[in-house]
Amino acid sequence: MFESFYEDIVVGETSEFGKREVTKEEIVDFASKFDPQPFHMDEELAKQSVFGNLCASGWHTASMTMRILVDDMKDRRFAGMGSPGLDKLEWKKPVFPGDILRVQSTPLEKRESASKPHLGLVKTETVVVNQNNEVVMRMVSNMMVLKRNPS
Repeated sequence: MFESFYEDIVVGETSEFGKREVTKEEIVDFASKFDPQPFHMDEELAKQSVFGNLCASGWHTASMTMRILVDDMKDRRFAGMGSPGLDKLEWKKPVFPGDILRVQSTPLEKRESASKPHLGLVKTETVVVNQNNEVVMRMVSNMMVLKRNPS
């Protein structure tokens, strides 16, 4: 089932993947369900906001990033087993309709789990950039990954 495990992760090696175009419809749809602020829902009101245009909720950006990450894990048949949380989450620039998002992921450190010998723990910096190579989001997350050969 899995082909890529904890042992295959190289600290410091950056991978870039994903390509997702953001639409006005999905911005409004997400906002209407989860973050109904005017600058996410109404183009005219958004023009009067600090953003100057309709923009995605930061939580929407994080959700799209998660989808890009999970799609990549499925493609690589990566043995990810979830996350115990984030150390940092920063929304650096707004995401607008028509933006195309890509992910850059760099493992910062890894260690074997003391309590679960079949898992490794990996701290990763994930940077999301738009079509202009502008950073729109940055996060540092922690991930649990199956080991190929648990000791």
